[in-house]
Amino acid sequence: MMIDLKQFDVWFVTGSQHLYGPETIEKVAEHSKEIAQALSHSDKIPVNVVYKPVLTTPEAIRELCLEANSARNCVGLITWMHTFSPAKMWIAGLTALQKPFAHLHTQYNRDIPWSEIDMDFMNLNQSAHGDREFGFIGSRMRLNRKVIVGHWQDEDVQASLGKWTRAACAWYDAQGAKIARFGDNMREVAVTEGDKVEAQIRLGYDVSGYGVGDLVQYVNQVPDSEVDQLVKEYNERYDVAPSLRRGGSQYQSLRDGARIEAGLRHFLAEGNFKAFTTTFEDLHGLAQLPGLSVQRLMADNYGFGAEGDWKTAALVRAMKVMGAGLDGGMSFMEDYTYHLSQNNMMGLGAHMLEVCPTITEQKPSLEIHPLSIGGKADPVRLVFDARPWPAVNAAVMDMGNRFRMLVNAVEVVPTHEPLPRLPVARAVWRPQPDLKTSATAWILAGGAHHTGFSQALTAEHLEDFAEIAGMEFLLIDQDTTLSAFKKELRWNEMYYLLTQGLR
Repeated sequence: MMIDLKQFDVWFVTGSQHLYGPETIEKVAEHSKEIAQALSHSDKIPVNVVYKPVLTTPEAIRELCLEANSARNCVGLITWMHTFSPAKMWIAGLTALQKPFAHLHTQYNRDIPWSEIDMDFMNLNQSAHGDREFGFIGSRMRLNRKVIVGHWQDEDVQASLGKWTRAACAWYDAQGAKIARFGDNMREVAVTEGDKVEAQIRLGYDVSGYGVGDLVQYVNQVPDSEVDQLVKEYNERYDVAPSLRRGGSQYQSLRDGARIEAGLRHFLAEGNFKAFTTTFEDLHGLAQLPGLSVQRLMADNYGFGAEGDWKTAALVRAMKVMGAGLDGGMSFMEDYTYHLSQNNMMGLGAHMLEVCPTITEQKPSLEIHPLSIGGKADPVRLVFDARPWPAVNAAVMDMGNRFRMLVNAVEVVPTHEPLPRLPVARAVWRPQPDLKTSATAWILAGGAHHTGFSQALTAEHLEDFAEIAGMEFLLIDQDTTLSAFKKELRWNEMYYLLTQGLR
């Protein structure tokens, strides 16, 4: 399932007013077209940036916002006030707008033309206070938006815009996205539960449950020729254990894993699903717990959550969209065990089977080992180490009155020694600012043990997504102190209790 962000558009919208006369408006339009074209061609911005005519009246603004709402490929707006655009003109349009927007606070010229500046120049180039007027109405209306300050040709400005457009694409992708749950949540687990109706209202995606028997029907209908083709692909792409090769003692287990993969693919494709969950507590009719199939489906951009964790499945899909085309992969992950050496504390992330191979630079090994839970035959899986690289771990929790996103910046490091007896894909990392602080903050925030893990995204991508989604965002990074983090948690509780009364 390829993700091509160039199919999406962000509209470049410039505000002005008729006060300055037609010549000024023409110059505003000329500048706006040039900026939009430059941003669209920037290698930092993965979407098309589409110039829209300069807006000078409340009617034109509202009409454009309504048009954006219904435009199929429009994922959001970039707004800029080249001159002074009285912000009361924007109220009706922004009230109607259902797409996210970023406020670019820039100006056409980089520098003040010291020897030539006159009042004509000043009348044309008024972004310094025109954007402040627009900023007021966004704050007065309590609108979520990203504000980016700097010259439009600067790399950091374009990079920040690019991150926001990726988040806007992920938000667009989530609207109406279908997530399939095979079986329920793991019994008695709290953090993977949540309000699926509220999630659809607030976050846009649709979570539906299916009996594992519905999947088994698809698995049983897979022809041997399709299994043969997948087995051939496995042998070409992975280091396949001898016992799983043709003639090996466990060759049939590899074929069973391939049949499950093919059945899963048919089910998800026919139902137009973008993410899914499984649980080892409900495997009736399947020969083994899906491991290899889940890993490969994640590599093809499906979101996944184990043990029925639909929130993490949706998050992994969103991260896949945000990271499309970037160096580094995304995966479902779980904090599994610690290395508590006094001066070198680290965490080991893994799962029973389901870690995406996009996070490794190794050629994965395709192996089979016993699984002590689930009561099924030994499952096949890909085994590898994540590449050493900066990364982020993110979790989404239902806190009762809101959804919370929690992010920890980490540094993936090589394993100190080989792990010959650990038969799962894994990543070892040093969390920022250190394991004691990060784990304490994570636990105080109610952070889940399941996460979306990415070596392509930064905290800024995820913060932009949370902002668009109206989701609480908490970051644990190099600057985190427990004293400040505790205060942030308390302040946030008060904010979310009171915020509905401010609208």
